[in-house]
Amino acid sequence: MNQIDPARGIHVAISANAVDELVAYCREHYDGTLVTIVSDTNTYAALGRRVHDAISRAGFETINLVLTGEEITAGAEYILRVLLGSSTGDQLFLAVGSGTVTDITRYTAFRTRNPYIAVPTAPSVDGFISVSAPLIVGGMKETFPTSAPVAVFADLPTLAAAPQTMIAAGVGDILGKFTSLADWNLSHLLHDEPYSAAVEARVRRALDACVAAIDAIAARGEDGIRALMHSLLESGIGMLEFGDSRPASGAEHHCSHYWEMKLLREHKPALLHGAKVGVATALIAQRYARLRALTRDELIDLLEASELEPRDQQIAEIERVYGTAAEDIQRIQTPYLDMTPLEYMALKQRILDQWTQVQPILETVPPPETIVDMLNRLGGASSAEALGLDDETVVEAQRYGHYLRDRFTVMKLTKAIGLPLTSD
Repeated sequence: MNQIDPARGIHVAISANAVDELVAYCREHYDGTLVTIVSDTNTYAALGRRVHDAISRAGFETINLVLTGEEITAGAEYILRVLLGSSTGDQLFLAVGSGTVTDITRYTAFRTRNPYIAVPTAPSVDGFISVSAPLIVGGMKETFPTSAPVAVFADLPTLAAAPQTMIAAGVGDILGKFTSLADWNLSHLLHDEPYSAAVEARVRRALDACVAAIDAIAARGEDGIRALMHSLLESGIGMLEFGDSRPASGAEHHCSHYWEMKLLREHKPALLHGAKVGVATALIAQRYARLRALTRDELIDLLEASELEPRDQQIAEIERVYGTAAEDIQRIQTPYLDMTPLEYMALKQRILDQWTQVQPILETVPPPETIVDMLNRLGGASSAEALGLDDETVVEAQRYGHYLRDRFTVMKLTKAIGLPLTSD
């Protein structure tokens, strides 16, 4: 058993006997409590049936909710299904699944003021330990507050048997920390956003451990899968300690969210979160490479020519791109939409003054080819084409994805300097 003991006391087990350990934990801490088990048809077959049988044999009263449908999404429909299917009283929720099932369950548990335990069926995302849930509301990807799980039980044989695409997606989510951590440092240096060196160190250790284990993960051996799951949970704990997703989510996640929202509007199948993040990380790494290549004289020329984009022009762009979600986007972007010419000049001067400190941050992001190589070694999607995304959608995400969050990232830096947001 591999214990992680964050400040909030979450019990974590990454084990070949996780189901037995789950039962023992429930007996010790929740004896006599109704247990509501949430899964979908795939995760029920992978692990949910075994969890349900083991919990039932241990004498617990259970409600077994298996979500069905062509595509399970973390939105109002499935949250309502769980609310209607569960008890109105005290209960313990078990989320047996990957990211979507966990988000549905954690939000339901939070709103009903009940605890929940995460039981991953694939090492595909870093959100198993989280105090927030990204939910789709009105076609918009929004993050809502929730509570963290009281425990996580990760069954190694189940994780190793997960589809290769989901294992590669987990690595993709971790590789996104290359750009998210760099974005976080840029935002702290140039935009005074809150920052924690201790949290960054924790997330970076998770990233480094995953990269070191790439080949072992690709081989799907116990050591490799354990390393990946540990990295995913450590990244999640970093977000938990900081209080939001800033340490592990930057421009690469904004591209991913943009693609997800567009696919939803077009009634197209969703793509694995980590797969999108991995491909987006390679795209954002191109921005970092372009900035690294700038000489100081080139930077000065670009800054002198750069002009503040008029507020009305930005609002028109947001309305055209985001449609019914435009009002929410405008609210999110208020600090940037309301920037005055004087504030814009001050930002440009700060970029120039701090460029010597910016350069080491840029250098923490590997070349895009390195990201692509690692994704290829995992057998995952390494290009937008492999994800089925057309060129227009890829360009749009880079141009407009930065509007989705009130965060200073490399894309906002690129805009301030006056470089094109894409390579087209």
